[in-house]
Amino acid sequence: MYRAREKQMSIYDYLPPYHGELSGRNRWVLLAEAIDWDRFEQFYSELFAPGGKAAISARIALGCRVIQLYYRVSDREVVSLVKESPYLQYFLGLETFSDEMPFSARTVARFRTRIPDKAVRPAVRLLRSFR
Repeated sequence: MYRAREKQMSIYDYLPPYHGELSGRNRWVLLAEAIDWDRFEQFYSELFAPGGKAAISARIALGCRVIQLYYRVSDREVVSLVKESPYLQYFLGLETFSDEMPFSARTVARFRTRIPDKAVRPAVRLLRSFR
């Protein structure tokens, strides 16, 4: 006999699976450890005029491109995915989980013009190997 479930639980009763700690075995955590962020920072800084500085870190720029190519999503969807995932926020180098993003879909579009797909594909292939 079928028994009806209780009403939908409140969001305040839900316990996230990570209990405030991220798993070191998560594919985004593994990829974050595997990428040479300093080397990419050097490459990224060369895209700007001498003495110029990017408003957003190279890690966020490259990370957004990896997320976009991996999931094959729009600029807006990248922002939405990052907003919803503590793992993606960690991958981008954000220090705490937050609903407030330091970038917008327009910023992701700028990353796309500066960082070509071919520069991102090796990281996407590596991420797929973590399955």
